[in-house]
Amino acid sequence: TMTIHNEDNIVEVHVRSGVYSSDTIFDYSHGYIATRLLSRNACFILKINKGSIPELQEIGRLAFEKKAMKAIYSPHNVWAQFQSGRSLFGRIRDWIVYGKPIEKLCSGLPLYK
Repeated sequence: TMTIHNEDNIVEVHVRSGVYSSDTIFDYSHGYIATRLLSRNACFILKINKGSIPELQEIGRLAFEKKAMKAIYSPHNVWAQFQSGRSLFGRIRDWIVYGKPIEKLCSGLPLYK
């Protein structure tokens, strides 16, 4: 399912597919995408690249879901880098940068950028 919050510049995508289930937030205000893979108990964060991800206003519901999910979960793209969650200062700085919606989604999980 997909929910578009135009007033907050946020898109939420929920994929329910057994062990492949995930929750994704596209936060256009802060410029980040966060995906929480439920089977891995981890959160992946990607900076929005305007050349690859369409603007919120250009998104048709079905076209956006198909295009975004294919780009994010492509086996050909390796973009993850582990960031230790042990530093309190680092975590506070991250949540300021990524914003509250992504903090709610990823809080308490290892972050991969």
